[in-house]
Amino acid sequence: MIDVAFTPSEARAADVAVVIDVLRATTTATQALASGYQRVLCVDSLERALRMRATGRVLAGEQHGKRPPGFDRGNSPAEVARDCAEELVLATTNGAPTIVAASRECRLVILACLLNLEAVRRQLAGADVQIVCAGTYGAIALEDVYVAGRLSAGLDGERTDAALAAEAVARAHPNAYDALAASANAKALVEAGLGDDIEFCARESLLDLVPRVERTRPGLAVAVAGPAGPVVDGAGNVRSVVEPNNPRSGRATEPQPTN
Repeated sequence: MIDVAFTPSEARAADVAVVIDVLRATTTATQALASGYQRVLCVDSLERALRMRATGRVLAGEQHGKRPPGFDRGNSPAEVARDCAEELVLATTNGAPTIVAASRECRLVILACLLNLEAVRRQLAGADVQIVCAGTYGAIALEDVYVAGRLSAGLDGERTDAALAAEAVARAHPNAYDALAASANAKALVEAGLGDDIEFCARESLLDLVPRVERTRPGLAVAVAGPAGPVVDGAGNVRSVVEPNNPRSGRATEPQPTN
């Protein structure tokens, strides 16, 4: 079954959740992994991100669209494309908390945007898919629904009415840039002087990389570049991305306060 949740509150438990926040969290996370970051640590608050500052980590995020005080980068895919460290800590208003929440409910969470749209499509064959739009402050975001519709239209399987509605939204826009630029979030980015990110986020299928949540902690979901191939094996089981023998898997923990 292919389903779409227009906002995080509509999401349900599923074999696979595909989180979309094309402007800009899932685009930033995907680009970060493509640029050489080993992990993206998605967190549910700015305060948690600041507590996680450590050697080898870069803090990226936004508050009302802009880089918060004390952060190294904004929530901008262009910024994380220029350099990298071992880990990116990502704290945003909508996308990062949605990734964290989905990780509590679904067996596997992957991150989608336009940059990796075709790669995500290839991996979802045969899966029970819940496409979760991050939205904006709990409301529908046009750009996320557009990408959900594009993704749904490229998959085989039975669809819910919500998936069909998202596909209709996608068909109503002649190209990705126009769909993104028509959204309220795009207008807010332009007003904040961040309009170049819209064009960056509208580029399609340039990255053959699908971020997957490898592990979780309270308020934290760790995304890594997942293995190639469909997320469902020949027996219909969802493949795990966890690497139990990888010594770096324990790296993504929140440093404890010191006295």
